[in-house]
Amino acid sequence: MRKYLGLIIGLGAIFLIAMWAMNFYNGSVGLNEDVTKQWSNVENAYQLRADKTKNLVEIVKGAADFEKETLTDVIEARAKATSVNITPGDLTPEKIAAFQQAQDQFTGALSRLMVTVERYPELKAVKGFQDFQVQYEGMENRIGVERRKYNDVARDFNTRIKRFPGNLFAGMFGFEQKGYFEAQEGTENAPDISFK
Repeated sequence: MRKYLGLIIGLGAIFLIAMWAMNFYNGSVGLNEDVTKQWSNVENAYQLRADKTKNLVEIVKGAADFEKETLTDVIEARAKATSVNITPGDLTPEKIAAFQQAQDQFTGALSRLMVTVERYPELKAVKGFQDFQVQYEGMENRIGVERRKYNDVARDFNTRIKRFPGNLFAGMFGFEQKGYFEAQEGTENAPDISFK
């Protein structure tokens, strides 16, 4: 009887471990799908901005004496930003950093364009440009919201696969850490404002 009791306890322990591993796997798959879905939302927000910027470039090209270098910077930054593609299965910290760097360069070029346009009252009066200005703030806000949501779901996933004993099974099941979006360099410093 004692022999069977040891066998029953051993089988029970194996059953409990198998049930826990199955629960860990299924929960991790669900969180991974959340990350994938949210990554799609991030890409959609950036794509919307890239598409709208294409229209803006055409409007600005119409201003004969507009600063061509500024416009060229936006065109090149847009091309670079839209060329960096990451698949949902490859959201490593390095890939997210490369994607973010390209998008930040595009954001900077677009911001410089918007500041430069302020010197062209005839361009500011064009209906297409006015529409873009209204939409631009909303697009940037949406990008910020989608990035924050992505970071939230990535954090949930990363926490699950790093905690013990899940970390023992994460590699075995092929779950790898997801990268995060980080604040742009220099945003930790308040801007200098002076009135002269």
